Amino acid sequence: MTGAILPRPEFRTGRAIVHFATREVRKPHSNVLVGLVMETLQAIALIGAFWVLFMLMGMGGGAIRGDFLLYTMTGVFLFLVHTKAVSAVVACEGAASPMLRHHSVTAHVLLAACALGSLYKQLVALGVILSVCHLAITPIEIHAPAMALAALGLAWLSGCGIGLVLLAGKPWAPSTTMLAATVYARISMIASGKMFVANTLPSSVLVLFDWNPLFHTIDQARGHVFVNYAPQNSNLVFAVLVSAVVLLLGLAFEYLSRKRYSQSRRPKF
Repeated sequence: MTGAILPRPEFRTGRAIVHFATREVRKPHSNVLVGLVMETLQAIALIGAFWVLFMLMGMGGGAIRGDFLLYTMTGVFLFLVHTKAVSAVVACEGAASPMLRHHSVTAHVLLAACALGSLYKQLVALGVILSVCHLAITPIEIHAPAMALAALGLAWLSGCGIGLVLLAGKPWAPSTTMLAATVYARISMIASGKMFVANTLPSSVLVLFDWNPLFHTIDQARGHVFVNYAPQNSNLVFAVLVSAVVLLLGLAFEYLSRKRYSQSRRPKF
């Protein structure tokens, strides 16, 4: 009699991540469709607000030669993907989560599920908005769609890294950590540079933005979206290096924090 064939460990981990990512998507609303619609409406509202603001400021025609609506979306969506990844990872269940009692669930499974759930919602919203704009408003042409999507992924990855760094301090100072995440999101509203064209910024103003990897990612994404725009004041290598560093530091700090927290909560007899 032969025993049952069990799936390989990596397949079991991948299946657990998919299940918990689905749980994260369904968490805000019992109906997954309602949650996705709310995310899409939030993105539409932010795009509309910035579009009206640019028009009132007289910036509608001179930003980048091309579709101004697409210019607005490149900044807004990379900003949303980045900040939503930060908030999703920070809000992820930690070492005290009862979900960790399940055999196939680890802290890294929960973290991956939170991050992928956030990315999935933003990709759905992006696909819906681009499709509606292309079919109902004006045809949308993207110069290098694969590279533009890679820039979107880089914005998400850097957000995951920053979220991990903040998550490491959550067991010890939860209110301070959540406040820091909120402050970072507010600072990124301006420091991401989504409202400006990096090539037009003077060096005295550029120093206020070039510390932020999201600023470099947004500007490089616009270089891949628009055929007439070549980024000169941003560096994709800088964004990649900073994203890798914060991701590695976040993983290390989160592991050490979780280990120390578990030891401190261990009952003494």
